[in-house]
Amino acid sequence: MPIITVSDPHDDRIAEYRNVPDGVLLRERRLFIAEGRLVVRQLLEQARLQARSLLVTDAALGSLRDLVSDNTPFPIYLAAGAVMNAIVGFNIHRGCLALGVRPQSLTLSEVVGGGESRARESTVSRLVVLENVSNVDNVGGIFRSVAALGGHAVMLGPGCGDPLYRKAIRTSIGATLRVPFAPAARWPADLDDLRAAGFRLVALTPRATAQPLEDVAADLRARARVALMAGAEGNGLSGAALERADVQVRVPMAPGMDSINVTTAVAIALYRVA
Repeated sequence: MPIITVSDPHDDRIAEYRNVPDGVLLRERRLFIAEGRLVVRQLLEQARLQARSLLVTDAALGSLRDLVSDNTPFPIYLAAGAVMNAIVGFNIHRGCLALGVRPQSLTLSEVVGGGESRARESTVSRLVVLENVSNVDNVGGIFRSVAALGGHAVMLGPGCGDPLYRKAIRTSIGATLRVPFAPAARWPADLDDLRAAGFRLVALTPRATAQPLEDVAADLRARARVALMAGAEGNGLSGAALERADVQVRVPMAPGMDSINVTTAVAIALYRVA
């Protein structure tokens, strides 16, 4: 479609961008928002994802010219920075937004593949499992660590924040658009399915009875498949999840400190076992 210049913030053609702050409404419409040039570029480069439209300044459009043109099969709305800010209701620093079509959720089996006999053939050998991690900044940070530190996929247990919420995508620097993830369909029975697929279930917990990470890191690195389980800050993993773990592991801390941010804990564990 041709590039369309927009000068009126009330132009009906860009009405969907006026809902950018409303993550619930976007989700109901099966949409998500990508913000910033690096993140939008990742959306456009992912074959499994579909862009619905772009809203960009002239400078932002110039940075994406290798991926879009007048023949791009979705509308590209060109607006001055002040007009963009008026449309969405806040300051778009990088002058670049995209509406993406929310993809169909993957199933756990689609993400991790089959049983132990297939474990070494699968690309998913390091999985992160989250339970009640509701803060989308933490969700985004964990996805970023997964992408950077040798993880391959994420399973989202009950109570987890939406990886395709705008802040989660932004915090992850687009990793939530690249790292495969699946919602838990039968929690906590899904953990039994992971074990049947050959995963060693490792619960991250600050409990004093848990083994220090350094004591088990070499064994875990040698395993074909490892699932690192992490829960919300404060309550941590539920009793049901802890009971299903093959091993409970803690990150040793200085005296007087009893826990660290869940994003940091997952990053440390991934670095040691990937």
